[in-house]
Amino acid sequence: MSRILLAFRAFFAILFGNPLPPELKPAPPPKPAAPAKPEPQPPNPAYALQLLAILQRDSRLLDFLMEDIASFEDDQIGAAVRSLHDQARDSLGRYLSLQPVIDGVEGAFTRPTTTDPAAVKFIGKVPATKPDGGTLRHKGWRATKVDLPTLNPKQDASIIAPAEIEIE
Repeated sequence: MSRILLAFRAFFAILFGNPLPPELKPAPPPKPAAPAKPEPQPPNPAYALQLLAILQRDSRLLDFLMEDIASFEDDQIGAAVRSLHDQARDSLGRYLSLQPVIDGVEGAFTRPTTTDPAAVKFIGKVPATKPDGGTLRHKGWRATKVDLPTLNPKQDASIIAPAEIEIE
């Protein structure tokens, strides 16, 4: 019975130009859901560990850093560092291309070429407003190419260097 009554109300509303009964008004279309931004994935530590493993393999960097060098003479440390430096530099050059963030002369007045706070850090007596420039103390480094070997999914990335046991 209520449907017949509703039909009469709708008929006369349309006939006399009145608004439709609220029961017959179309529901507003649902607003499209905003596309959910995917949560940024945390960086995979395996790549950092892989680079550390390469530096350990090629130059024994970790062995040097973890060694207590207090008992060694400066000339002994210097000799060890020279070899480590050359080997580590060669390893980095094989897998990374690095360029300075600012290609300028350290110690000279320099104006930053970017406003990216990750690229340029102001140090010293920094004013409240962004400074125009200052003395370049470090050029910074930017990786322009990373070409690391493919990670082996079956290998435990936390093992930077395996223990070595000599069999005699």
